[in-house]
Amino acid sequence: MGYKVAVAGATGAVGREILQCLAERAFPVDDVVALASERSVGHEVSFGEDEELRVRDLSGFDFSGFDIALFSPGARVSAVHAPRAAKAGCVVIDNTSRFRMEPDVPLVVPEVNAHALAGNKRNIVANPNCSTIQMVLALKPLHDLARVRRVVVATYQSVSGAGKTAMDELFNQTRGIYVNEQVRNEEFTKQIAFNVIPHIDVFMEDGETKEEWKMAVETRKILDPDIRVAATCVRVPVFVGHGEAVNAEFERPISVDEAREALSEMHGVAVVDHRADEGYVTPAESAGEDQVYVSRIRKDPTVENGLSFWVVADNLRKGAALNAVQIAELITESRQLLPAA
Repeated sequence: MGYKVAVAGATGAVGREILQCLAERAFPVDDVVALASERSVGHEVSFGEDEELRVRDLSGFDFSGFDIALFSPGARVSAVHAPRAAKAGCVVIDNTSRFRMEPDVPLVVPEVNAHALAGNKRNIVANPNCSTIQMVLALKPLHDLARVRRVVVATYQSVSGAGKTAMDELFNQTRGIYVNEQVRNEEFTKQIAFNVIPHIDVFMEDGETKEEWKMAVETRKILDPDIRVAATCVRVPVFVGHGEAVNAEFERPISVDEAREALSEMHGVAVVDHRADEGYVTPAESAGEDQVYVSRIRKDPTVENGLSFWVVADNLRKGAALNAVQIAELITESRQLLPAA
């Protein structure tokens, strides 16, 4: 049986990656439509190697008869159109931050908490933040083994997390510096080329940025409400791939060998941890890959029952598009949320 699938935000970096993942994974579609804003209507986007989809207007699209809609058009747009699609009987998998913390909307990483899909009545499932997804995938098998009490994480997040225009800004600034042009900041608050910026999303009253807040509250919703998280989120001049330096404290002792074995057995995680030159994975090497890679696993001698490790993943794939498509696969395989045939 094939499904009717709509992709909203299809002209953006994540939307294009969603279409790529659907095609690569041979998701069972009878019909797939690409939706975006009015200014993109008539443009074409690729679906697989041979098919081009003509973009249609999201604002006027009738979702009646469609089974699944994968949304990545921005939080404000999702706030308007995701409930409209859900009301029409279409299951919405939303990549934006709009619905993540609503208590009656599941926030799902399939390898970690697929059970959260059960019983959802709103026809909306939220995809977590990209930096949260890769961290909870690495934390899950360790939490099952020794229960995580506290996490301190510093992120090294690529510009693609801020969209295509942010990628263009990094490219243009880098090129401009080489020819002695004045640096122009439009997407970022400061120069991103040859620099790092400790500021992602807006500042909150306590001094955290919203990106840092998201990592804390989403980790608790997905994994365990008792886990304490302190995050520092940094934008770096990398096009694709997020890195994270994670320090975790556990309720009981956990050895490096135990951690390595548990991580190696976790679906969706690959351990590349050799204490030698090139014995780790970098963001550039994760680009285009589906796995979350864990390296540099070692004891933290400064806290009781502590481990430090390095986590990298392609933020456009597992951090967004692939995770959303995997949620859709779960739904179709179990028929959770889908209307009766």
